[in-house]
Amino acid sequence: MTDLNKQQVVESVPQRGFFGHPKGLFTLFFTEFWERFSYYGMKAILTYYMYYELSRGGLGMEESVALAIMSIYGSLVYMSGIIGGWFADRIFGESRAIFYGGILIMLGHIALAIPGSVPLFFVSMVLIVLGTGLLKPNVSSVVGELYSKHDPRRDAGFSIFYMGINLGAFIAPLIVGTVGLDYNFHLGFGIAAVGMFLGLAIFAFTRKKNLGLAGTIVPSRLSPAERKKVFLQIGLGVLLLAVIVAITIPLGWLTFESFIVIVGILGLLIPTAYFVVMYRSPRTSKVERSRLIAYIPLFIAAIMFWAIQEQGSTILANYADKRTQLDYAGFHISPAWFQSLNPLFIITLAPVFAWFWLKLGKRQPSIPKKFALGLLFAGLSFLVILLPAYFGGEDSLVNPLWLVLSYFIVVLGELCLSPVGLSATTKLAPSAFSSQTMSLWFLASAAAQAINAQVVKFYSPATEMAYFGVIGGIAIVLGILLLALSSKIQGFMKGIH
Repeated sequence: MTDLNKQQVVESVPQRGFFGHPKGLFTLFFTEFWERFSYYGMKAILTYYMYYELSRGGLGMEESVALAIMSIYGSLVYMSGIIGGWFADRIFGESRAIFYGGILIMLGHIALAIPGSVPLFFVSMVLIVLGTGLLKPNVSSVVGELYSKHDPRRDAGFSIFYMGINLGAFIAPLIVGTVGLDYNFHLGFGIAAVGMFLGLAIFAFTRKKNLGLAGTIVPSRLSPAERKKVFLQIGLGVLLLAVIVAITIPLGWLTFESFIVIVGILGLLIPTAYFVVMYRSPRTSKVERSRLIAYIPLFIAAIMFWAIQEQGSTILANYADKRTQLDYAGFHISPAWFQSLNPLFIITLAPVFAWFWLKLGKRQPSIPKKFALGLLFAGLSFLVILLPAYFGGEDSLVNPLWLVLSYFIVVLGELCLSPVGLSATTKLAPSAFSSQTMSLWFLASAAAQAINAQVVKFYSPATEMAYFGVIGGIAIVLGILLLALSSKIQGFMKGIH
């Protein structure tokens, strides 16, 4: 998107009307609120659905397999963002990508809501993976389009948007988790589908009035001849992939274990390839290349952070179910409710952090230093959760407050890193790759969860202390290293603060 097009987008957006922000933020806030409600509602019960026995309404998988699938699922969800970013930049724009993505997500939840079999479960996975890839990076990119790069409301706008994400994520486990675990998994998945429908309705009925041109301009539209060639290549690629799968599965070459390895490799190779392509592109200016170099250590830090944070829905979800006192102080706690802790703390603390950064003004930490703080808190959250096993042993049930404390500490890190990362990505992105750079930001989570799929198999009550200690220690070491290099990284940002 050229600077002229960006200016046209900003001028076309109603600039006041939602807490002093553009009206388009209302549309995107509630679209993302309901999309996150559907996703995190599904996520709160999906691990349990996979490993609970058939008699309890689950699929009866082994726990280690279920945890690995959950990590792979999360990795593919974020990895598919490169598809959504490419289609938005080259084919039909961000607005239509958001709408089409929402439809696929809703269909995926409907597939989960139908009592069926493992094949139907994997069909839902494909739909939700592709749908989230279209919607997730593009809705965040459109938030960036509502403001000029130097609009002082920009960071605050992303913080409000981030609040919408976490409101949906907070409510979902309480509603979907309770219904799914106490009544019926499929009814819970059905509620998630309704949530996505509401998000689609809000987007469809308000986008024209509130968003203006935001999300409608295709920055690097393919010509009709190029589109025909690309779609032919995509079709051939899908056909070739289907043939490979049909041959390798019966031969025993493509197994679940080998698939995990493949996804792990792709989780690291794809973002590496993206950095190389954007850096070498003739459409990337010298200043933008410098900013890409600055983005690389931030991206690595984000991978380490999300590798810990995303285990809240795998290892810590299992920990809540198997290792935690769920009957506490005369009250029964659903293990799914712990999934609401992360967004609850974010909702509570985000205004405090926003006020604190504003109060510090120019004295606030730089972007690299905030990322380093995020890593330090993430590492500490894992060191905290190993203490119950140290004091009480691996067989005793743990006071739920230990789990609450771990979630609280990692949220402190998330508020230092995640909203800042979203904003920094839109600022550091080369103009010709705006949507795809936002997809790259989500690839940090994809890479993290691809790594987690390899790592979660090492977790057990017997290895609990070593597992949390090693991962937490690595995060703290990387955080200290990033602090030491922060001034140098800031210099490569070329005026972005």
